[in-house]
Amino acid sequence: MENTTYRILEKVNSPADIKGMSLDELKELCEEIRQYMIECCSVNPGHLGSSLGAVELVVALHYVYDAPQDKIVFDVGHQAYAHKIITGRREAFRKNRMKDGISGFPKRSESEYDAFGVGHSSTSISAALGFAEAAKMQGLPQKAIALIGDGSLTGGLAFEGLNNAGASKADLLVILNDNNISIDRNIGALHNYLLKITTDPRYNEMKKKVWDGLGEGKFRDMLHRVVSTTKSHMVRESGGHLFQAMGFRYFGPIDGNDLGQLIDTLQKLKDIGGPLLLHTLTKKGKGYAPAEENQTVWHAPGQFDPETGERIKSDKGVSRYQDVFGKVLLELARMNDKVVGITPAMASGCGMNLLAKELPSRFYDVGIEEEHAVTFSAGLAAGGMKPFCNIYSSFSQRAFDQIMHDVALQNLPVVLCLDRGGLVGEDGATHHGCYDMSMYRCIPGAVIAVPKDELELKNMMYSAMLLQSGPYIIRYPRGYGEGVDWENTAFSPVEAGKGEKLCDGEKVAVIAAGPFANRALEAAAQIKEEYGWSPAIYNIRYIKPVDRDLLAEVARKFDRVVTVEDGTVLGGLYGAVAEYMAKLDRPVPVTPVGIPDRYIGQGTQEELRQECGLTTEAIKAEILRQNEKI
Repeated sequence: MENTTYRILEKVNSPADIKGMSLDELKELCEEIRQYMIECCSVNPGHLGSSLGAVELVVALHYVYDAPQDKIVFDVGHQAYAHKIITGRREAFRKNRMKDGISGFPKRSESEYDAFGVGHSSTSISAALGFAEAAKMQGLPQKAIALIGDGSLTGGLAFEGLNNAGASKADLLVILNDNNISIDRNIGALHNYLLKITTDPRYNEMKKKVWDGLGEGKFRDMLHRVVSTTKSHMVRESGGHLFQAMGFRYFGPIDGNDLGQLIDTLQKLKDIGGPLLLHTLTKKGKGYAPAEENQTVWHAPGQFDPETGERIKSDKGVSRYQDVFGKVLLELARMNDKVVGITPAMASGCGMNLLAKELPSRFYDVGIEEEHAVTFSAGLAAGGMKPFCNIYSSFSQRAFDQIMHDVALQNLPVVLCLDRGGLVGEDGATHHGCYDMSMYRCIPGAVIAVPKDELELKNMMYSAMLLQSGPYIIRYPRGYGEGVDWENTAFSPVEAGKGEKLCDGEKVAVIAAGPFANRALEAAAQIKEEYGWSPAIYNIRYIKPVDRDLLAEVARKFDRVVTVEDGTVLGGLYGAVAEYMAKLDRPVPVTPVGIPDRYIGQGTQEELRQECGLTTEAIKAEILRQNEKI
């Protein structure tokens, strides 16, 4: 693959360059885009599977429509790699998701072709409707197109957009790209409904009797067109009612990997006004056998050999936090038949696939529905169960009202496990879990636990199972733990609101949250070795309720305080400590180390921690600066 030549792709620097191409040239371009994506993503990982499946869709859209005047709005952005490559970012794509490179998602500040910035699901229809209405009010001739996957369509916001768009009669095209899978395999009534649409028995009976018995030739090609038309008619008659009832004219399903059919259909739809929905069927991982055969893994496979498809794994001999969560949850479920697991379509990513495999009746994948996941968990808790609801930190923002209103206000014992807390790395600003501690600290009665290592995560999960009220929030980072022996250590409850002193010291006290308590401990050891004195290091354990006895001790014994957290410094640990110290007769100065009050871009976790001063060396330097001020 290193010797691949891109005869057509190298001439494409904008969508204008594909307008005059023949269908055969466009098909060759699609194959070259696929090869280019595979080549680039093999060494610089990204979200590969979805974009492989959507190549023809993207090329057809740019061939028929006139971006950036016409607004093509992607949902999530996992399908947008071909879009980036043909909109002037071909070479920049080699640094996709790297620090100072282009974003892995559409981003308005990056290109005029990125009509709307995305990263979370189910936003495309609402945003595209906004574009359509804005164009109508200003008398602009532009078109608005929303490209949404069947996984994202389960999100409530998508239906809110559909409902509003259908009633408004806006000039809007929604393309439902149905590949039968989001990240893990789709589950739920809507997915089953779409599957029913695309497997209509009348169509398949015709295909069995007529199609499979024909040989190659023009007659078969002609009949193929007839059958496709008949299929579309049957499906519209039996399956389009859902969208028609919402005010949309429904078209499809059509083969979303058939470039000719796509172009022909889009050209016809372009001249039809009002809310339209085109249902396309695509193959996730299309054109690359390993990605087609294992779609969940190849959603974001990491580095791999492009020739063989062999994935290059990094085994550090240390557990990842998501694996700790998954194994501990299964162990708790074995201990307590009230324990159940809930995930919004992230079973394998969060480690809950272990529970799903052994105890499927105690596992719920609700689809990409964070709000529903929380309120469903609240209902389970009210019904006497012990729900562990795992949501990635950044995505939990969407369920703030449910956490506040449905769980906390009713004091229900829901355990919210927020995976990917802190800086997640290459996915960038849309995915960093920077705001959870600040957001949820304002909720009355909430417990916010921040484990410093794998064993504390295990014991905090155990402690959460024992409690009779909630919410009990546990947030932990993406990636590998500290290497402590958590599997061979018995459960031990951790009292809510009680921290611990990791080492005594003088002059300066460091109060740290999560794994950065370990980095602070490393900094203290270096200072002791180099300067002969040591700051005191405290592991706060709980952002709420905060350990007031620990804070009182710090206020009595030390002249300066440094807080360390992998969350925004506004309102989190720094906020809790500074608020306490400000009320004292002799306030102690508090200096924060953490994520500053701005959006942090993409890069490796280590690069971003360097940028934010969240390294052992940076913490050490801040301690020494504070000591100089005494």
